[in-house]
Amino acid sequence: MARLIVAGPRAVTRLASAANDRTATPLARLAALRALEASGSPLALDAALRALDDPGFGVAEAAIGVMRQFVDGERGVSVVDRLASAAIDRGRPDSVRVAAFKALGDLQPATLDPLVGALTNDPSPAIRALVAPRQEPARPTGPLAILQRAVAGAPPHDPAILRVALGRMAGRLSLPDLAALIDVVRTRERTSSPALQPAWMAVRASAHAALARRGSRLALYDLRETLEAASGPLPVEFIATLVAVGDATCLEAIAPAYARVTTAEGEGSWWRRHLADAFRVIVARERITRRHAAIRKIEKRWTASLQDLWPAKKGQ
Repeated sequence: MARLIVAGPRAVTRLASAANDRTATPLARLAALRALEASGSPLALDAALRALDDPGFGVAEAAIGVMRQFVDGERGVSVVDRLASAAIDRGRPDSVRVAAFKALGDLQPATLDPLVGALTNDPSPAIRALVAPRQEPARPTGPLAILQRAVAGAPPHDPAILRVALGRMAGRLSLPDLAALIDVVRTRERTSSPALQPAWMAVRASAHAALARRGSRLALYDLRETLEAASGPLPVEFIATLVAVGDATCLEAIAPAYARVTTAEGEGSWWRRHLADAFRVIVARERITRRHAAIRKIEKRWTASLQDLWPAKKGQ
């Protein structure tokens, strides 16, 4: 997924095909949709519209994550119609209906009010609770305003709101503002309850990916510190950032992170593979040799890890 996110448009066609392949596992279809979410491609939207009715666990919710990026686009009318239909469909799981409704959360009240009215007396307690606060006349806050307030040090209480705003409007922020946002989110992450810390870390990872897509290394210091402190797998966007813009200083953070994860750990095995891939991509891109100071330091402290991480010679 990390490499697919970085590959962007080059991978969209195959990802769209995988997302709608009912012979693949639901997890594979879900992963394809997650990788499509940041592409902005019409093919991604087409795949998501088809996947909205997929019964696989989590697939419809992942499709909605793609669709919400297109609510304000050229095909916004049809996207809003499909999301609204999913929200009021009592035959769907509550998780899908809730996700569909939240995807419409930035619409004007006049547009959203009929849907709220239709859901007010819904038999599902989860749906009724979802729309109850909306009975008060309040204008939704736009995603760009949410990001600007977060950069100024006042992020929303719900990390999911900030992550959605990033997905939609990260391109409107300057590179220094994105780097400042990472600092703000890191502070909120450290002071939040343990239950919310992974969600805030996911927001920070998304901000890193937004910087990486624009070729910026402004926040590599935070990525290195995060790797050095990691006791297990991190969100995939951190790997995508390493692959896109990681430099020699990142290698010294990758090696100990790799060493801390044993191959016996099921979740850790994919983390080790992606760390190794990122290490080798950086070595090749930066043309780093075994004589480089960073590599000599790694060799002294993490000799066994370096043997695994160093790119194999052609033919081996």
